[in-house]
Amino acid sequence: MISRAELDAVIDKARGALADFQRDDGHWIFEFEPDATISSEYILLQHYLDGVDEGLQAKIATFIRSIQGKDGGWPLFHDGPADISATVKAYYALKLAGDDIDAPHMARARSLILAKGGAASANVFTRIALALFEQVPWTAVPVMPIEIMLLPRWFPFHLSKVSYWSRTVIVPLLIIMALKPKARNPLGIGIRELFLKDPQQEDYALNPTGTGLGALFAGIDAVLRKIEPVFPKGRRERAMQAAVDFVKERLNGEDGLGGIFPAMANSVMAFDALGYPHDHPDFVIAKRSVDNLLHERDAEMTYCQPCLSPVWDTCLGTHAMLEAGSAPDSEVIRKACDWMLGREIRETKGDWIWRRPDLEPAGWAFQYWNNHYPDVDDTAVVVMALDRTGDPAYRPACERATEWIIGMQSSDGGWGAFDPENTHFHLNYIPFADHGALLDPPTVDVTARCLSMLAQLGYDRTHPSVVKAIDFLKREQEPDGSWYGRWGVNYIYGTWSALCALNAVGEDMQQPYIRKAVDYLLSFQREDGGWGEDCSTYWKEHRGEAKDSTPSQTAWALLGLMAAGEVEHEAVARGVDYLAKAPRTGPRWDEALWTGIGFPRVFYIKYHGYAAYFPLWALSRYRNLMASNDRQVRYGM
Repeated sequence: MISRAELDAVIDKARGALADFQRDDGHWIFEFEPDATISSEYILLQHYLDGVDEGLQAKIATFIRSIQGKDGGWPLFHDGPADISATVKAYYALKLAGDDIDAPHMARARSLILAKGGAASANVFTRIALALFEQVPWTAVPVMPIEIMLLPRWFPFHLSKVSYWSRTVIVPLLIIMALKPKARNPLGIGIRELFLKDPQQEDYALNPTGTGLGALFAGIDAVLRKIEPVFPKGRRERAMQAAVDFVKERLNGEDGLGGIFPAMANSVMAFDALGYPHDHPDFVIAKRSVDNLLHERDAEMTYCQPCLSPVWDTCLGTHAMLEAGSAPDSEVIRKACDWMLGREIRETKGDWIWRRPDLEPAGWAFQYWNNHYPDVDDTAVVVMALDRTGDPAYRPACERATEWIIGMQSSDGGWGAFDPENTHFHLNYIPFADHGALLDPPTVDVTARCLSMLAQLGYDRTHPSVVKAIDFLKREQEPDGSWYGRWGVNYIYGTWSALCALNAVGEDMQQPYIRKAVDYLLSFQREDGGWGEDCSTYWKEHRGEAKDSTPSQTAWALLGLMAAGEVEHEAVARGVDYLAKAPRTGPRWDEALWTGIGFPRVFYIKYHGYAAYFPLWALSRYRNLMASNDRQVRYGM
């Protein structure tokens, strides 16, 4: 096992590398890498607009080719199985970029697509893209009439009843689906070869939800398809204006609608469909927000990120640096905290006011700016970082954010990421929702972070929000003792989050349900001393799968075990040894496998920062606790 001197050397070197990676203004930002879908859509967008940058397109195409799977398709995460929707978009993007369809990589992709039922089997969002390029008829797409914008709040479907990411993607898409524009497609390139039969004659599946609500919504879709052409013109015009107003109010400058690529790209296409000239200020700012997501990995390769993660990277990086011994008043911590303080959202009452109209705005978003959509997860972690410094200058912001977070708690005791009470599960059955990611219900990991924050700030077990949150976590525990991880992969992430929160709030960590969680983590340790969990575990049949240990997941397991009082357990020492000896490059531990997620089973992300701050954090906490007279973790995370 590693000696104390060796451990100190690893921590000091990693801390120095992370400090060197800090931007001049105090923030950290790491790559935020998705699968091929976003980069493919960027190429499609260029051809939709007839605005192709040949050099940039070549670099993006190089990236797409570089992540093709061994089976010929493109996976949703590193070393995963091919996903037909991602593969159809990647194939089309590469063909648009000039790749010969008889080239080996294209032939392998085409063979896989046809074996999986052809492009007609792709998901709704892919079929919408293909409809814009006239590769499938609009009848391949579920009906989403723009009159949705005028529905009353009591109606079974209303924008307030879906997640923030859904509404920012849907609203500009409603404009597009109403106007049904045609992509410029200047080269006239199609993908007829990806269909088993004439696309006009294909059977396009609806949301595969079986009987009951799924069948009911399928029937409603069929009715809407017949009557939509005769909807009153005046009502359609009012709905169109409501959609345009929604988008413009939330355009968010160069940070983009919702701060996420799909919404930004849809806003660009919507403005184009509405006839806005490409030098119109709204079009220009929307297009610029998309371009800001491009990341040049090297001289030959560029990809498009789904969004940017500076607030999340900065608050977590600050925790790691503090744990590693950076003084609260040091330049690196002061600059980071001052930068975060400057990003507080104070004035905008975002969409959360639909459920909490009397709540005053406060908090932080994930991106540089996303004022309509702060999230409680980022806000809680920022508050805990600011609080750790002990600087009274940060106290007012912490108090404002705490009141906002308490106000955002759902009635079941949990917290969703962006909205309270976002639990209208019937909407998962509508034909449009075949991606299964329409809602933002309370989750274990976000709830744990909010509970951790409250505990760190001195809210005890008599406070109503604390009582409800503890009850929520207890109810959500899995039979094997773990907790599900919604925003990180997967049960290791959820279990770490819950154990840290329960320790922070003063739960007896010897209770049977806590020990069951400890046993779960111990049982999941791998022979090399690390922990790993595959992205495929979001499918029940792949529960417990792991390809290899990863530094970030090992760090989560260690932090969870230490929160449960297992600092001196032999498994913790082995995990520390694994991390201390694992290879590193700059501030990051080397980590090929992905541990981040956007939407389970649909969209995964490689958070490049996770392999920088979490291993440093875990090693530093171990050192601090072993050097202390007791073994009690004092902070919420």
